[in-house]
Amino acid sequence: MELKEKISKTFEERFGTEGTFYASAGRINLIGEHTDYNGGFVFPGAIDKVIMAEIKANGTDTVRVFSIDINDYAEFGLNEEDAPEQSWARYIFGVCRETIKRGGTVKGFDAVFAGNVPLGAGLSSSAALESCFAFAVNDMFNDNSIDKFELARIGQSTEHNYCGVNCGIMDQFASVFGRKDHLMRLDCRSMEYEYFPFKPEGYTLVLVDSVVKHELADSPYNKRRASCERVAKRLGLDTLRDATMEMLDAVKSDITAEDYFRAKFVIEEKQRVLDVCEALNAGDYDTVGRCMYATHNGLSKDYEVSCEELDFLNDLARECGVTGSRIMGGGFGGCTINLVKNELLDSFLAKARTEFKAKYGHEPKVYEVIISDGARKLE
Repeated sequence: MELKEKISKTFEERFGTEGTFYASAGRINLIGEHTDYNGGFVFPGAIDKVIMAEIKANGTDTVRVFSIDINDYAEFGLNEEDAPEQSWARYIFGVCRETIKRGGTVKGFDAVFAGNVPLGAGLSSSAALESCFAFAVNDMFNDNSIDKFELARIGQSTEHNYCGVNCGIMDQFASVFGRKDHLMRLDCRSMEYEYFPFKPEGYTLVLVDSVVKHELADSPYNKRRASCERVAKRLGLDTLRDATMEMLDAVKSDITAEDYFRAKFVIEEKQRVLDVCEALNAGDYDTVGRCMYATHNGLSKDYEVSCEELDFLNDLARECGVTGSRIMGGGFGGCTINLVKNELLDSFLAKARTEFKAKYGHEPKVYEVIISDGARKLE
């Protein structure tokens, strides 16, 4: 509510009127890491941390937008040559341009936005921003005629064409399609998706943010992607989606050890996502937790995208009896995602704060998250 009031007050001060409120969510991914570009499955959900905007058409061809969080104002037209200088404003400009490129209508509007999605924690605040404005533009100017998948693609194309990030579709998909108390299994090959109930009574989902991001000399993401592509090619497959461990072991002598372990992780992770879906349907959170620990181990040892701080947090979770814990996101820093029994939560977080600070000189940040709805118009 505070967020809405803050935006409303600023909108009134800047534009002397009232608009319509829209919001879209950040996201977590419970399991299914580095599987998207391998044609596998991901398993995200929208969370109760959002980007919220108040928006009103202004009868011109100019967009006027103010970011409360950055305390910055941008104004731009809707033609390709009108791209704003500020990087944050390019997300909104990109959404407008990608909508227009698809034959949609966008006219000038005034907007004020703010958010409570923690920046830099791997919760996809940029996808929340894109999805919020894509949903709003669709509602205001296109009578909601653009389907939800296209809204997600508009956000993805914004990243590719205006922000220089060659991302997959998962973040925008989760932000647009999110449903309260449900996670979504997205097949990254066919784009089919299915909702699974996720309302773990007696458990809390909590992120422990190491507040660490290791700068790396080369591009580890591209190197790992290339490893997976080499193995798929050796197996005569388009991606590792259809690979099995038997197939991989049969070519072990023909590929490097590094490529073998990268592919091993992806093949095992594909199965873990399916196992977690089955476990959730049965209300079996112990199996969900075991799969999370196995994913962390694979990301740390086989895919080698963890770091000392995240391994420390994962080991600590295990010591504290946390049901499931793993690194979340691309790696080399960021958060662990933890499924914790409520009676263990306080002791786990206290230990994580004190022991992490003793070892690394600063406390981790902690975010409890609830699985919530995605992009929407607010009443």
